[in-house]
Amino acid sequence: MNAQTEHEIAQNEPHLAPNEPQRAPNEPEVTRTWHEIDALESLDVAGLKTRYLELFGEAAPCRHRQSLVRRIAWRLQAEAEGDLSDRARQRAAAIARDADLRLTAPRSPGDGLPLMRRGDRDARLPAPGTILTRRFEDRTITVEVLDRGFRYEGVVYRSLSAVARKISGTQWNGFLFFASALNTLGRKA
Repeated sequence: MNAQTEHEIAQNEPHLAPNEPQRAPNEPEVTRTWHEIDALESLDVAGLKTRYLELFGEAAPCRHRQSLVRRIAWRLQAEAEGDLSDRARQRAAAIARDADLRLTAPRSPGDGLPLMRRGDRDARLPAPGTILTRRFEDRTITVEVLDRGFRYEGVVYRSLSAVARKISGTQWNGFLFFASALNTLGRKA
């Protein structure tokens, strides 16, 4: 097909939106779907919400651009290639019924561990009064674990990371910096 023929075909397609790619009338539906999905990337949130309303018949549940693009793309593919069969829907419903579904969000990232509140002691820390010792650049570093903080060279710091930063001059995770000292105490860092 030459460029002139393509131009004539494009001129005869008034149903295309200005930002939609031009396509031939005999182009397979799947390819058209991919063109429509690609065109979604050029739409702003308002345009995506309008497209969502056209496809789903209801207002979009969010203003998150990526989520809208994904939902609209899924719907376009479902319309072009066919939605789930009744058998597949029944199987998915059966799996969902059998699954142990969480009804509320986990309390903590550790899932099941209690949330730490300000002032709670980290379970990874040794008892107050413990002295942590490690070698760093040919000198021996000693840090005393306090009830609320850590003492290094007579100064009290709120965290092991602050002590590690003072000693090394760079940002460190305090547990990693003092890992060998903590491990010799039988603690996992």
